[in-house]
Amino acid sequence: MEHPKDIGDRTTLAVMMALRELGYGVLVPFGENTRYDLVIDDRTRLLRVQCKTGRLRDGAVRFAVCSCYGHHLRPGNARRGYRGEIDFFGVHCPETNGVYLVPIEDLDVRSQAALRIRPPRNNQTAKVRMAARYEIGRVSCTRPIPSSV
Repeated sequence: MEHPKDIGDRTTLAVMMALRELGYGVLVPFGENTRYDLVIDDRTRLLRVQCKTGRLRDGAVRFAVCSCYGHHLRPGNARRGYRGEIDFFGVHCPETNGVYLVPIEDLDVRSQAALRIRPPRNNQTAKVRMAARYEIGRVSCTRPIPSSV
């Protein structure tokens, strides 16, 4: 089984590659204890990005919009949101190779968000976020091939 940190590193790399392809400067914070993974420099301001791995489920890319601290000793609050601490979620979905940049203001959910790849079968449009609106690129970051020993 692959380590979650390796999955997260590939997601961050995919988001960085898509942002660079669009011409943005990308800065990486030093250390592990920041609430964001990247900073976008658009030449007028700096914007904080939290990277998340999306999973394709039922026609939508689903991703967490909070951190889970349930594994910590006395976590206080097991789930912690990002409001006021980031500007965007950078999402990479390995199943579609899509990279999405989602403003945190567009999300009114607490634990998981969804970006629809296909319209819902019931044709609902209210409160439906279509992935195409947020897509900034396509990046394939496959798992490394294990070396023979």
